[in-house]
Amino acid sequence: MASEEYTGKPYKIIDSKREHKIGIVATSLSDFMTKAQQKFNISEPIKVVLESDGTEIDEEDYFDTLENNTLIMILKPDQKWCLYSDISIKLTDDQVDGPHSLSSLIQRLQNDIGQIAFLGGCDLELLSDMDPDSLVDMAFDRSFLDQIKEASGRFLYEKREAQDAINLLKLYHASTIGQNSSKKSKV
Repeated sequence: MASEEYTGKPYKIIDSKREHKIGIVATSLSDFMTKAQQKFNISEPIKVVLESDGTEIDEEDYFDTLENNTLIMILKPDQKWCLYSDISIKLTDDQVDGPHSLSSLIQRLQNDIGQIAFLGGCDLELLSDMDPDSLVDMAFDRSFLDQIKEASGRFLYEKREAQDAINLLKLYHASTIGQNSSKKSKV
């Protein structure tokens, strides 16, 4: 029996909550997106990002550079990428997806604004992307909403800067270990 010509590369797809992971073979970014939508039964457009850091994949050239079995997250239009540690915190019943989550988050901050410093990346992104005009009707003070939006954007930026610094330190440490082990093998 003759073997069939193998085309495409294998990829792993994961949903935004990191609950479902499947593998597919795709020949292009559009092929990947079509198969991902079918596998996860999504009819709306999706965004494709690297699971590891949220880098958006929107060009065929970049998609072609990905390694076999790269873990790729698919996001619906209303979803955003966040660190795995940020979603591991279980939500209470009053913290569901959508405006209710934002509303309960703002209510918690009204009780103790200092809690903003301890929020995860997903919550900070939700706050920094909010539209204060749409929440004024919920009995929130407009200036308070503006302050939360600005502060959450600042904390999110600082959190990302810290994560970038940690990643650089990890790379430096890995390269130092590699150099040391190659020196020892030469001796």
